[in-house]
Amino acid sequence: MAYEGPRGTMAGNAQAPFHILLVEDEPVIRELVRSMLSDGAVDVVCAANGIEGLKLARDRTFHLILMDVVLPQLDGVSVCRILKSDPVTAKVPLYMLTAKAKKADVESATQAGADGYIHKPFRGAELMDLVERLRAARTAAD
Repeated sequence: MAYEGPRGTMAGNAQAPFHILLVEDEPVIRELVRSMLSDGAVDVVCAANGIEGLKLARDRTFHLILMDVVLPQLDGVSVCRILKSDPVTAKVPLYMLTAKAKKADVESATQAGADGYIHKPFRGAELMDLVERLRAARTAAD
């Protein structure tokens, strides 16, 4: 993957797209992450609240879920707990993308099944690296 500039692009290949679900209620952050990660090899689907995110995660196949903790209608930790207890979605990597950085917040997300925790403000390269690692693991498994 090649990271280029503040907007970021990933060098794609001919394999099927890598599908990401982004559940984020802040429109500016949602668009920033979507535009940073979307390219021909990565498809980002967005949800603005926990209920919408849960529905999308159950209705479609994703290779990664990025989720805020503080969400309207249903918080991210609750959505994480539900998804990780469902055999259909349990193995999808789910990373919390949030400003809640207290030790108790991280422990709560981890206990709910989150695979990782990315603190806001985050670096674009940090997200790009995560996506590239997961894409590479998927390619190696195929």
